[in-house]
Amino acid sequence: MNQFARSGGALVSQLKTLGVTNDSVLNAMSEVPRHFFIESVLAHKAYENTALPIGQGQTISQPYIVGKMTQLLVEHNVETNVLEIGTGSGYQAAILGKVFDKVFSVERIRNLQLNAKRKLQQLDIYNVQMKHGDGWQGWESKAPFDAIIVTAAPNEVPPALKQQLKDGGILILPVGERVQHLVKIVRNGDTFVETILEPAKFVPLVAGATI
Repeated sequence: MNQFARSGGALVSQLKTLGVTNDSVLNAMSEVPRHFFIESVLAHKAYENTALPIGQGQTISQPYIVGKMTQLLVEHNVETNVLEIGTGSGYQAAILGKVFDKVFSVERIRNLQLNAKRKLQQLDIYNVQMKHGDGWQGWESKAPFDAIIVTAAPNEVPPALKQQLKDGGILILPVGERVQHLVKIVRNGDTFVETILEPAKFVPLVAGATI
């Protein structure tokens, strides 16, 4: 067993103690090599439960929050048509691609989007479609979605994302600026039921022009 496999196993064990217990999520996190999505100089930190920089002022999310957000979708009985806002390194998209049938991901920074697409192809994950665009606007042509997750924090819930949810669909995102919370929103017709889950810390979700 190589160093990364041992470290990955230790991380999965740690995630279980933190409440990420769904087998399909844990299996995905065991199968997807997190070190593959970061610079080699940081590879020794790949299986620590912490966010890491990936350039362009962005980060690869803490493994716990990746597992937590994915598990929330599984617990909502989501199976397909998941939208991710903020592709970043592609790691969360890879996990989603292992768990759900069809995934869509939007990234505003073109270099990150292209790099993530290449990474997923190298891992033979082909059920994730990617788009270079403004995450605040979602992906209207592919809507409605059974689930949407956002991997950066807006200061308020983007209205377009709520409207792109199916009836009964679930939206998971961090909301806030200096103080952030992970929020779950479930659509019931024209009503959106919001639940605050726990404190969170994400980079901001930037609106407007792509780069």
